[in-house]
Amino acid sequence: MSDIEISSPFELNFKKSRVIDRGFQVSFLNLLSMITTSGDKTQIKDITIKELKSMIDSFTISDEKFINNEYFAKLETTFNKKKILNFLETKNVFPSIPIRNKVLLIPILVDAETENIYLFNNNIFYEKWNDIKNNYQLLDYLLPSEDLDDLIKLQEMSNSIETYDFINLLKKYDLKDYIITIIYKNRNEVKILSKINLNNSLKINNQKYSKINLTNEEDFNMILDNLKILYEDEWKKNNEINTSIKLPLTISIKSTDYKKIMYLEETLSSIDLISNFYILNFNNKFTQYRIIYNGSPKTFFNDMNNKYFDLEIVNNVWTVK
Repeated sequence: MSDIEISSPFELNFKKSRVIDRGFQVSFLNLLSMITTSGDKTQIKDITIKELKSMIDSFTISDEKFINNEYFAKLETTFNKKKILNFLETKNVFPSIPIRNKVLLIPILVDAETENIYLFNNNIFYEKWNDIKNNYQLLDYLLPSEDLDDLIKLQEMSNSIETYDFINLLKKYDLKDYIITIIYKNRNEVKILSKINLNNSLKINNQKYSKINLTNEEDFNMILDNLKILYEDEWKKNNEINTSIKLPLTISIKSTDYKKIMYLEETLSSIDLISNFYILNFNNKFTQYRIIYNGSPKTFFNDMNNKYFDLEIVNNVWTVK
């Protein structure tokens, strides 16, 4: 689901349908930004408005108003999950489950000329990191509280900051995921070392920018956007749906338990890794569903367990207890 604001000048050639179509395109791009990496998103270039509309289940327009000959409204678009996944599969793109996550971000600014380290004050990354957040971004960043002791310890380790053990700083916060960003500025050059720990997987990334002035708003925003895209991409890679895996599973449930059957179908519709399901056969005792699952049996078991289903396997059939 995507919720955006749409607007257009109210002129002689004004057509509400055109404004809504542009809103659909923006909503679709926002959805792609949420479920695909930046590299995969670039592979999806040409899509007709007709094809895009075919993947929309419903939309709602609200808060319509005209101000100074300008049309404004809110557009809420609901896309069909199965059709979106099928479309991405035709583009050979593996989407990600859009899971939001809170991470601890420790941005450290190092002046390579003076060897001064800035953690809080005079650190533009600390001051402005959370100023702007787009609704399609999945990571919410918690910045460390201003503690002078932390800064003093970092200053003492200025010559070996890259190998510094941040464990004492990290354990102050009840977050398992963290990113340590060390930014070296030297005249008109910026080097950035990122230690990205997501889902207990540590990745190291190095970036270098030449002819950069961090006091220039355009230069700073470019680096900030690049870093956020990098971190979002790493998070999405942890939650990819491999649509090339089509694992057929059979799940059985008592035919007389109507409430549980309804909840089962709602659950199967809501799980992103299930690309399709249908009734395989039924009688007065049991109803069996065939499920096409884009993951491993263990992941399926965990998905169902999280939805409060107690399952056991009997003769390759998953039975709801």
